[in-house]
Amino acid sequence: MTIAERHKFILDKLSSEGFVGVAELSKEMDVTMVTVRKDLKLLEDKGLLYRSHGSATPVSPYVNDRPVNEKKLVQVDEKEKIASLAVQMIQEDEAIIIGSGTTVMALAKAIPKNMKLTVLTGAMNVTMALMDNQHMEVVQLGGVVRKSSSSVVGHFAEDMLVSFACSKLFLGVDGISPEYGLTTSNMMEAHLNSKMIKSVQKTIILADSSKFRRKGFGKICEIDDIDIVITDEGIPETYKVMLEERGIEVLIAR
Repeated sequence: MTIAERHKFILDKLSSEGFVGVAELSKEMDVTMVTVRKDLKLLEDKGLLYRSHGSATPVSPYVNDRPVNEKKLVQVDEKEKIASLAVQMIQEDEAIIIGSGTTVMALAKAIPKNMKLTVLTGAMNVTMALMDNQHMEVVQLGGVVRKSSSSVVGHFAEDMLVSFACSKLFLGVDGISPEYGLTTSNMMEAHLNSKMIKSVQKTIILADSSKFRRKGFGKICEIDDIDIVITDEGIPETYKVMLEERGIEVLIAR
């Protein structure tokens, strides 16, 4: 393989699978890992990929904190489809936790108005979305308000969780990475989310396909700490296989 052929192979694989690994590329192209690393550096210098710990992705995996009013305009159709599938997992008379973020906000809006339910949440916009449901009891966590996410964080919210036992957690994230786990852009929100996971029997992640290959500043948990991922058809096949191999159910909203 010439250098041009190797670069085309790498970029084609990156486009189809979402990420590439140095060791895997070395075997597939029958070259040394040193050669692969040099190829990846050349491609990164041209702005064609982003290198990170023995692998590469099409774009920088790191995400910044963005206002909820900005994020709600992204992947709108996908989020609504994910919410429609997620709401089918909620049963009458359950006590559940709903996290913060635009995808779980779509879930809150999708819950039938006549459903009898107890919902605990730190997200004030989720609480407001559920206010018209006369059969629903909503428990709003208290704490320091994060204006960018319309949610509360801090030890007051975490301390409240100790007093409740819920069956399911519906959680949105900013990033899902095989080697780093689940993340969000704010460390305090990440800590609260990790406490939520410990308060429930089942953790369900609602994440559109753009969240794969990404990393936020605050780590929530390892991949193995979750039970179900609900996403859209854009999920890279390699990620779907990786999750299922680790015993996590992957549901595709269509």
